Amino acid sequence: MDKIAVLIPCYNEAKTIEKVVKDYKKVLPEATIYVYDNNSKDETDVFAKKAGAVVRYEYRQGKGNVIRTMFREIEAECYLMIDGDDTYPAESARMMCELVLKKRADMVVGDRLSSTYFKENKRPFHNFGNRIVRSLINVLFQNHIKDIMTGYRAFSYEFVKSFPVLSKGFEIETEMTIHAVDKNFKIVEVPVTYRDRPEGSVSKLNTYKDGIKVLKTIASLFKEYKPLVFFSMFACLFITIALLLGIPVVVAYFKTKLVLKFPTLLVACIFLVIGMLSFVTGIILDVVAKKHKQLFELYLNSLYKK
Repeated sequence: MDKIAVLIPCYNEAKTIEKVVKDYKKVLPEATIYVYDNNSKDETDVFAKKAGAVVRYEYRQGKGNVIRTMFREIEAECYLMIDGDDTYPAESARMMCELVLKKRADMVVGDRLSSTYFKENKRPFHNFGNRIVRSLINVLFQNHIKDIMTGYRAFSYEFVKSFPVLSKGFEIETEMTIHAVDKNFKIVEVPVTYRDRPEGSVSKLNTYKDGIKVLKTIASLFKEYKPLVFFSMFACLFITIALLLGIPVVVAYFKTKLVLKFPTLLVACIFLVIGMLSFVTGIILDVVAKKHKQLFELYLNSLYKK
């Protein structure tokens, strides 16, 4: 088992990967640096090997697929995940790893947004998207994490081996954050400097396509982790519509002893039934989610014993 494993998922990063590997070898000389090439069409793997990294390959396209394989294959006391585009300077790496090794954190988040991100990043919709995602998750999951989508993180062995990777692409960071919050892992945020990609290096993140995937992931995980709240929102909506449609019909009936708008009453009853079913569904799934948390805690206990 490695003491520190530096994980670098890469797709077409030949321009920067050699420098990234050398920078992190310098600040973490005891670490094993793993570069996972994700079908690069340039010589990313050649430059990574030249710099002294252990190069492996993941042929299923997508960052989530790469992280899944990394977490499954590598055994370490501390995992440091970075990007291969040279946007995260290495000076914070030692401190982030020490927080994990000293058991002060299960996940250390390299917080770009409190530092230089908004100044350095030249894509305004990325900035807007980061703010939207941060606000959504903090409101829905009742937290105050400053940087949800950073690719600069350190993890404990227990977090890595208990994290079920479901995402295939760039929504993986959102999934990590929500999982850590929901399962009550120790999270520590460390402000880190961020610099924009060097000239000639191109981001693989599509602002709109990947942004929609991230929002879908948030909605899906909100439904799975907080089903009572999720389905209660729909229950309130349907019951409110039922009352707005049905109350005037009922009032008119008491005045005239006639149902003057029978179709409206029927629609109101349908919405009322849907609302009640939504609420009951939320209660049932909430019990299932709580039972899953109990089983997860027992599984964590078995990991800590190893």
